Amino acid sequence: MKTESHTLAFSAFMALLIGCAGIAATLASNSQAILLDGLFNLIYFGVALVTIKVSRLASRPDSESYPFGYSYFESLVNLCKGLLIFGVSIFALVDAIAALLTGGRAIAAGIAIAYALFATAACSLTAWVMHRSLRSVSSPLVEADKANWVVNSVISAAVLAAFCLVLIFEKLNWQSVLTYIDPLLVIAVVVLCMGVPVRMASQALKELLNKTPEEALAEPVHQAVGRALADIDTQEVRVRMVRPGRLLYVIVHVVLPVTPDVSIVDQDKLRAQVDEEVRRYYSPVVCDVVFTADTRWAAPSCGLLVEPHH
Repeated sequence: MKTESHTLAFSAFMALLIGCAGIAATLASNSQAILLDGLFNLIYFGVALVTIKVSRLASRPDSESYPFGYSYFESLVNLCKGLLIFGVSIFALVDAIAALLTGGRAIAAGIAIAYALFATAACSLTAWVMHRSLRSVSSPLVEADKANWVVNSVISAAVLAAFCLVLIFEKLNWQSVLTYIDPLLVIAVVVLCMGVPVRMASQALKELLNKTPEEALAEPVHQAVGRALADIDTQEVRVRMVRPGRLLYVIVHVVLPVTPDVSIVDQDKLRAQVDEEVRRYYSPVVCDVVFTADTRWAAPSCGLLVEPHH
């Protein structure tokens, strides 16, 4: 799929389809593992509708109401996704533990296996579509969706394997074990996959709090700024950056000597040069370069210092 909105719409449709199938299969099989999967996808469908709206907002220019644009909405959506997935997982974990303490629960293995086969195939297909779309669409929303569907595929495959064990145990007549497979499966899935929503929510929260991006993104930008200013004398250069959603904001504060040899025209050229160098590594980006000739106006020490040139 060539556009972000079409990719996200496909993701939402698949979440609705699998969610409805999961609820129907739960009623027929009495499996809480399937219920967890169904609820997860139905909740994700609701969030996906908001995600599509935010995707359209993020492509708009800033406005009087939102002077810094709509990129922060992307981080907010990813935070909500992570928290929702985490909440459903905790609910399922508590329910599974309660089932273990009360003797487990019996399930209809045939129906459960049929659903797990369908869910594994559908989730894998959707994850593949998300992966292919990222070749032509650069979007943190699609990235988050891809991570979700990869995890969902693994969960569905694990559920399928466990339900196959139920059939084996039935043939071996291990009745005392059968009732514990479903709650144990839910606990295993939640424990193994809990890191994904935690990381998703944590990263989104850092973006909302304007934390500096990870070193892998920040370091090339620092180097690009250093190269762009390599031919002028500077007393101090400080670089700050934040990345809400897909947009990178870079603020460069350049402290020149008291008697600078850089004219106003040169400063404009340097601003364009810094912007061009940064865009070699990341886009979309907003790059603001400020020149001052008095160290009393230097930026506070919390920024990253780039080695001055003399």
